[in-house]
Amino acid sequence: MNWQQEKAAALLGARCVVVKVGSAVLTDAAGINHAVITDLAAQLAALRILPEGGQRRVVLVSSGAVAAGRAALAGCAAEIASMAARQGAAAVGQGRLMHAYDSAFAAHGVPIAQVLLTRDDLRSRQRFLNARNTFAQLLHWGVIPVVNENDTVSTSELKFGDNDCLASLLVNLVEAELYINLTSAGGVFAANPEREANPPIMPCIEAVRDIDLDSLCGGKTTVGTGGMYSKLMAARRAAQLGVPTLILSGKTPGIITAALQQAHTGQGQPLGTWVRPEAHSISRRKFWLAYQSEPVGSVVVDSGAACALCDKGSSLLPGGVLAVEGNFQGGALVRIVHEGKSLGVGLSNYAAADLKKIMGLKRIEVAAILGDAHYPEVIHRDHLLVDAAV
Repeated sequence: MNWQQEKAAALLGARCVVVKVGSAVLTDAAGINHAVITDLAAQLAALRILPEGGQRRVVLVSSGAVAAGRAALAGCAAEIASMAARQGAAAVGQGRLMHAYDSAFAAHGVPIAQVLLTRDDLRSRQRFLNARNTFAQLLHWGVIPVVNENDTVSTSELKFGDNDCLASLLVNLVEAELYINLTSAGGVFAANPEREANPPIMPCIEAVRDIDLDSLCGGKTTVGTGGMYSKLMAARRAAQLGVPTLILSGKTPGIITAALQQAHTGQGQPLGTWVRPEAHSISRRKFWLAYQSEPVGSVVVDSGAACALCDKGSSLLPGGVLAVEGNFQGGALVRIVHEGKSLGVGLSNYAAADLKKIMGLKRIEVAAILGDAHYPEVIHRDHLLVDAAV
């Protein structure tokens, strides 16, 4: 299939869809934009119905709690700068946000559920599986989970960073077949709009991994924490699972419905930006291992090791390690770096202190230093993801 056929097939046939909407779409100076939420609820209620009949499972990842709380606490605006103040604003705003969603979806007879997550909920394998079972039950009931980061209790170590990251992890958790990201722009610009006037929207990105995100994307949005950079990083993660992404303007009323109608008729100019999936997807287990948490250190490798990892699918051996950065324990997630470029991430069998003792050494030399209780590999290929989107 060409990308237009692929897009139409996914929009019409995907049986599980994750939809993410950001603060810049949902809120304005007065707080929650109820017209946007009313329109979004109508679209997602319609999205639940497959063209041939039957029910599509829909998960909504929604930002907006902090922005809604900030508007409600306008008299205290000068105080909302610290982490504690932002978390308090999230606590105030989350209730208002869910009330707005509950009223909007109730008009269509669609039940919703509030799900607040921290990264620790997905980092622990047991809690990950428990969350997956909970989502499966809600979706079986026809409930739309409305998911947000639990900003009120999240610390820097437990934060996803932004809801684009959270949404990409949920694509894996609920085994979605399509990811829709609603943003304040009409799609992905062909050039950085801060550097070039009126760049066109790219209708399709064939290979998101090949895009230089630093030069293409601008900074973060004023009310959210994301920006197009984080949206394309999320799309890149979804692509690794074999899941396509559609980036649309959430500020355009009825945009999802219009995209579905266009997929059905095949007429009109393409809406938004379609990000094609990778031809060869990675396993969901390896996806979870790579993105369960942020890397806590780095392992610098030589050219031979870099070639073996990227071209041959090999494990990383002690002899290929040139340097170790950070202070991590065995089992930690670390970056693999070559000549200043990140090659991927993996779970280190060794703590940083032990790895520094054996880096650059052959197996027999490692045994002489650490004894028999050592691993042949620094990072086994089954616990390694090359070209990770981190």
